[in-house]
Amino acid sequence: MPHLPVNGLNLHYDLAGQADPPVIFLHGLGSSAADWALQIPVFAPRHRVITLDLRAHGETSNPNGGFTIEQMADDVAGLLARLEQPPAHVVALSLGGCVALALALHHSPRVQSLTLVNTFARYRPAGARSLYRQLKRVYLLYFAPMTRVAEFIAGGLFPKPEQHLYREAAIASLSKNHKSTYFAAIRALVRFNALDQLSAIRQPTLIVAGDRDTTVSLSAKETLHRAIPHSRLLIIPNSGHATPYDQFEVFNKEVLEFIERLKDKG
Repeated sequence: MPHLPVNGLNLHYDLAGQADPPVIFLHGLGSSAADWALQIPVFAPRHRVITLDLRAHGETSNPNGGFTIEQMADDVAGLLARLEQPPAHVVALSLGGCVALALALHHSPRVQSLTLVNTFARYRPAGARSLYRQLKRVYLLYFAPMTRVAEFIAGGLFPKPEQHLYREAAIASLSKNHKSTYFAAIRALVRFNALDQLSAIRQPTLIVAGDRDTTVSLSAKETLHRAIPHSRLLIIPNSGHATPYDQFEVFNKEVLEFIERLKDKG
């Protein structure tokens, strides 16, 4: 994957496919562009696909320590500008969904549509179980090696025995994070609040919810649906927080159809 200087970062990205309009994929907390390995082969034959490592993730640098979700959105807009891309369809998971919201709010001309996957406009734990898991994650971040943190997170994302390959890949990816930058990303998430701005979003929006997501509550996604004009809420059965993995065939079909319908209308 190549790099580009964007907003003082050495930003790591990749391109696949050729046809406009582009689709840009934004990954979740502690992950990287590798999150989208099950989407690229499906979307690239019909669109230019852009994947990237967000600020302080993967191979993208983070020269200044702390950062905000809005800065991460500025980075994405800067990349699209450097690549001279037309308005993009933005497909984004969890942390990436927050970045996508900020991108649509602050760089609206760069966004053709939004697909927001298991994300929120303001973070609230999804009940007592989610609160316990978040507190345990913070405890482990303070007192355990990053590999132990990664095992805990990956176990929640992929709890089924048949998901062991996904779980092992998630552990390997999450273990590469430095604790300081992972904490910085958590702080950015906790401080993000776009609730009062959602009605300003005018792009067509698909909100995807895994029905077994214990990380982000269904009510948070329903809030997005109620507040974003003309949005659609899609609940995918038998899916947790990592819907692009655990139900990738359904996810790919629904998202591609959503984007293709917009292209037909255009």
